Amino acid sequence: MELRGVKMKALISTATIQRSPRLPQPLVSVKPRFASSCLRLEGHGNADISQSSNGEETKHNEIWRLFKEAQQNILYLNKQRLKAVEELNRINEENKLLLDKIEELELGKQAFFGKDKLSLCWELLLRIDSMALTGVITTREASDLRRLIMDHRVSVDEVFIDTEQKNDVEFLAELQHFSDRSKKNALHIVHICTEMAPLVSVGSLASYIMGLSRALQRKGHLVEVILPKYVSLDLDEVQGLHEIDADSYSYFNGQLHENSIWTGVVYGIGVTLIEPKYYSSFFNRERVYGYPDDFERFSYFSRASLDYIVKSGKQPDVLHIHNWETAIVGPLFWDIFAKQGLEGTRILLTCHNFKQQCLEQLDKLELCGLDPRSLHRPDRLQDNNKNHLVNILKGGVVYSNKVVIMSSIHSKSKVIHSLSNGLESTLNIHKDKLVVSPFGFDSSTWDPSKDDSLLENYSVDDMDGKTTCKVALQQYVGFSENSSNIVVGCVFAEVSDVDLENLKAIVWSAIGSGVQFIIMDNSIMPHVNRGLESFQEELKDEDVRFVLGHDESLLHLIFAGSDIILCQSFHDPLFQVPLKALRYGAAPIALTSNNNRFRNFANHDNATNKFARFVSSTFGSMSIIEALDEIKTNPSKWKPKIMEGMSMDFSWDGECCDIHVSAYASIKKL
Repeated sequence: MELRGVKMKALISTATIQRSPRLPQPLVSVKPRFASSCLRLEGHGNADISQSSNGEETKHNEIWRLFKEAQQNILYLNKQRLKAVEELNRINEENKLLLDKIEELELGKQAFFGKDKLSLCWELLLRIDSMALTGVITTREASDLRRLIMDHRVSVDEVFIDTEQKNDVEFLAELQHFSDRSKKNALHIVHICTEMAPLVSVGSLASYIMGLSRALQRKGHLVEVILPKYVSLDLDEVQGLHEIDADSYSYFNGQLHENSIWTGVVYGIGVTLIEPKYYSSFFNRERVYGYPDDFERFSYFSRASLDYIVKSGKQPDVLHIHNWETAIVGPLFWDIFAKQGLEGTRILLTCHNFKQQCLEQLDKLELCGLDPRSLHRPDRLQDNNKNHLVNILKGGVVYSNKVVIMSSIHSKSKVIHSLSNGLESTLNIHKDKLVVSPFGFDSSTWDPSKDDSLLENYSVDDMDGKTTCKVALQQYVGFSENSSNIVVGCVFAEVSDVDLENLKAIVWSAIGSGVQFIIMDNSIMPHVNRGLESFQEELKDEDVRFVLGHDESLLHLIFAGSDIILCQSFHDPLFQVPLKALRYGAAPIALTSNNNRFRNFANHDNATNKFARFVSSTFGSMSIIEALDEIKTNPSKWKPKIMEGMSMDFSWDGECCDIHVSAYASIKKL
């Protein structure tokens, strides 16, 4: 039996290794041994043979029986192996499905965490807008839910991750069970405007809307923007753009007209686009401004924006309107909409300049539903000089609770008395609600301590990198690499004849004195600055280089590698050259000839902003010759000025944002 057990183990082991029953081979290998045994027994007697044969036969039968048992065992094992293989395949398939699901969830998780809380917040708010417009909830319910989201933005992701795939009923249930937490003194601001970077940019308004809105949201306030849906909009940066499936009507020219409403998120800011259906030609044009019917176009948009706000149940703290294009919102709001659920809303107007005021015939006010007779008065919309016309920008000033004048260098009195273009008497009457604010710049893009365009970063606490950037700039443009040379950067968007003559005078006077000039044509349109091209042909010097064409990386390097940046004006709302120069440790010096020193800050009073006060006391009245002389002969006096400029925050997050928050808060109390 022991032998039998050993043989069984051997057979099972063999069968296991071979992985399949191979019975003929063991039988063949055994039978010859029996044959040879019989041959060796032929010489013995019959009895012995018979006895031996019986024994051999018994032994043969026993072995044969063992083989049959082994065969059955092998067949059983094979059957079990096949079942195991099938089970393994099933498990592998289940594992693959599970891994696919995990990967899908992981991608969803990455997409979720890839969004900032503001973007998530706006997806919820825009969904509430959609439900209000489609009648799923009332405007009052929409307002309450919107306030709930605003007050709990810190935990908005807890709601979003559970409700993203749910229908409106489930979504509302989640919101209604959302835990109540302490409320913040956050403001809800709605910009009704005609530009916003990067969607549509014509002038300084576009970067102002984006820069200020992001700064406000970083400080805890909620900001949204309403724009016309121009055919020329750049929608690449809009997340989740979709059209709300609901009818949206607005009043114009005696009738209600349907609009399409589109919503999305741009850099964490909720954006609503209004697209007229009947008046589709209003914003289906090549340019944004400059058409004979501009008043009709933008008064339609202004009225449609207010109709949309009311229908969606929004109750913002402030409606922020801009320039004459949306100034008509002021009289529209107080004459028509203030009692339609917007009793707590106030109006703030921003004026970037008073050159464009929009004078129109009296009867055109009827187009958007206003009463011309009640508004054609000296204390309302009647123009101060052409009494038969209405002045739309004046109406915005009169009907706003606060007016912010954007100017980086001018005081309130300077604006009222010298830059008001006929509105001096109106601005004097309303001077208590006038505030002057400087422009800012995007500190997330323009920061030498984080700038990816620089070979080595630096900050006010560690300036070694600026020397490296200076050498890198000299190498790039082909200057002799000497850190003792003074590098002067000149960045121009558009060069006037006066600017060109001043530039020539400065360059010619400094050539050969260890000063290197890099002159960059920063205009987007080709061949705008042909004067620079002619100057390049006229001047051939190893210490002067021209860069004719916009190059963003080189532009950053010029600011970082320059000791001085020549500025066409300290009031530079479009490119903010003086502000960026200070941030990068370069002195902003006025582009003037040596014999005509720039006295830009003669009118210096307490109403001037922080930027103007700093620049006027350091570089504002300094000529290029004086600046070069101080760098060479008095570095101990020069360096503290540079360091102080770098340490001050002139970005959108700084003084500009603070002034606006203060203005918003003051009118909220009215």
